[in-house]
Amino acid sequence: MISLSPVQSLLACCLVLVIGRVLTSRIGILARYSIPDPIVGGLLFAVLAYLLSTWGGVSISMETSIKPTLLLLFFGCIGLTANLKLLAKGGPRLIAFLLALIPFLVLQNAVGLGMAWLLDMHPLMGLLGGTITLVGGHGTGAAYATRFADFNNIQDVMALAMTSATLGLVLGGVVGGPVAEWLMRRHKLAGSLDHSAQGGNAAPDLAEDAAPATAGSFIVSMTAAFVCLVVGGYLAMLVEGAPVSLPNFLWCLATGVLIRNAGVHLGLKLDDRATEIIGTISLSLFLGMTMMTLDLSSVARLAGPLALMLLVQTLFCALYAAWVVFRMLKSDYEAAIMSAAFCGFGLGATATAIANMQALTRRHGPAPEAFIVVPVTGAFLVDILNVIVLTSLISLPFVGGM
Repeated sequence: MISLSPVQSLLACCLVLVIGRVLTSRIGILARYSIPDPIVGGLLFAVLAYLLSTWGGVSISMETSIKPTLLLLFFGCIGLTANLKLLAKGGPRLIAFLLALIPFLVLQNAVGLGMAWLLDMHPLMGLLGGTITLVGGHGTGAAYATRFADFNNIQDVMALAMTSATLGLVLGGVVGGPVAEWLMRRHKLAGSLDHSAQGGNAAPDLAEDAAPATAGSFIVSMTAAFVCLVVGGYLAMLVEGAPVSLPNFLWCLATGVLIRNAGVHLGLKLDDRATEIIGTISLSLFLGMTMMTLDLSSVARLAGPLALMLLVQTLFCALYAAWVVFRMLKSDYEAAIMSAAFCGFGLGATATAIANMQALTRRHGPAPEAFIVVPVTGAFLVDILNVIVLTSLISLPFVGGM
């Protein structure tokens, strides 16, 4: 076994991100469909690691304990760049996005339950292949898997939950770009490549006309981001025993929003470009490590019926995003970007949704409303709505009582 130290693991992840960037820029189909760099490079690493383990008898172990911190750091940075004044402009779209999301949560679980019935699986496995792991992600999947193992005696449920959540990240990152690109071609939509007017919400490396961020601005942004982690973690600990459990990243994001919008009145001014770069790096490292540590042998062994269920869920989510979400959001360029984001957190996580949008705006131009609506929906609202829907479904006799 090859065991990588923390520094070596970060180096490997950085190399994977570089390779992913090279491949997505030089391979036409990857560039055309705006597949995020961490998805491409990380999956390539996972395949090579699987082949090395299978044929060479050598396994690679990475140190990934930094992953939760990276994810929290990313959401803290999202909060620190969230200008709530833009909500007045994005308000109608936010309401429309929610109106599209609520029935989707019910329908996604209905699809999972239907597939579980067709495959002769426990109904709870349908929810596991539904919003528990696809919208809820690894944290929600782990929480419900523990409950199902303890109270419903479902074998290997934790491995299946983690497999489903991880594959959801992959599928959400893979299909989001193609959906948006198809919508833009079909409806002849185009963004503006004038990134100076973006309000700080597109890929920071494209703001060529703006003055570069300084070392001092990076230090201030890093300080604010770590304040978000500390305060957010403390708030999460305070409400740990609440009836409705909210994820840690929600509190980090909320702290960032408070600092960003209240700090202006106290003389605190953050450089959004520096904050965005910190957040983008954190997100890329998180997704890269997640893809690199995907255990393909475990997936192949455990996820036969689950894979079929996820393929159906992927098709359903892509069609829903293209035909329902896009139309409810005014059928314009911003709607196409948000449709890609919808695939991201409808199958994977809010982080995947943001990665989809970043990949698209890097190529086509900024979408400032999308970068307000999607994080607010994905962080503040979708988890609460998901808990309500799941609690209602599990209470049904033919679902949780079997």
